Amino acid sequence: MSTLTHGPAYGLAHDGIALLGRQVRRARNNPGLLVLTQTMPVSMLLFFGYVFGSALAVPGAAYRSFLVPGLLAATAAGGIMTGMFQAAQDVHRGVTDRLRTLPVSRAAVPLAQAVADTVLTAAGTVPFLLVGVAVGWRVEGGALAAAGALALLLLFRFACVWAGIFLGLLTRDEEAAGQLGGATFLLPLLSSAYIPADGLPGPLRTAAEWNPISAVTTALRDLFGNAPVPEGAAWPVAHPVAGTLAWCAVLLAVFVPLAVRRYAHGGR
Repeated sequence: MSTLTHGPAYGLAHDGIALLGRQVRRARNNPGLLVLTQTMPVSMLLFFGYVFGSALAVPGAAYRSFLVPGLLAATAAGGIMTGMFQAAQDVHRGVTDRLRTLPVSRAAVPLAQAVADTVLTAAGTVPFLLVGVAVGWRVEGGALAAAGALALLLLFRFACVWAGIFLGLLTRDEEAAGQLGGATFLLPLLSSAYIPADGLPGPLRTAAEWNPISAVTTALRDLFGNAPVPEGAAWPVAHPVAGTLAWCAVLLAVFVPLAVRRYAHGGR
């Protein structure tokens, strides 16, 4: 009704806000997932920081300070997995079909999922950063640069969730989405999130530097003041802020229309 009386933009905003509440309640009613998403990055920080950190030497910065931005970027990329699983779950359980019978904007449902996921990620970033401070990480680049880093991080998470939503609508099955989503853990391994990419062999270094996670990680390290931009890297890493914005633009331009179109057809 809102779309018919006030136009599509108003309908999208009105319906999106209403459905945003559904997504937040959904997360609240699934505390196990919240606990897992909150504790996993902290566990990886402590494990990698104290186990790998004793064997690696990162020039110009302590390894844990080097690692915190990488884990933030890897966590943001995890939006592919959460978006995929939730979208597939809704299709598999018939929720998508029920929502499509209601007079709501077709784009509002995936938009609400992406926004809710990004908001929860922002909230979950706070305790992770507090643990980072406790283990020695510091913001060295100033408050404004740090705010820009967090904005880039959340934009990347938002873009990754849209990719996950489309893949979830494509798989249409919770189990398949869970298995496919688990494969996304490999993406940070082929990036500079955990180790410097300049020490990798030629082809692996090229793949790592063109991995979007590497651009985001390098942008965060640069803006937080934790590590300088590496010299002689591929364009997305040599210009990490522009590279991150470019990757986000590509992800959104590709997956937003695909996800909305897929949702409009009931995930078929």
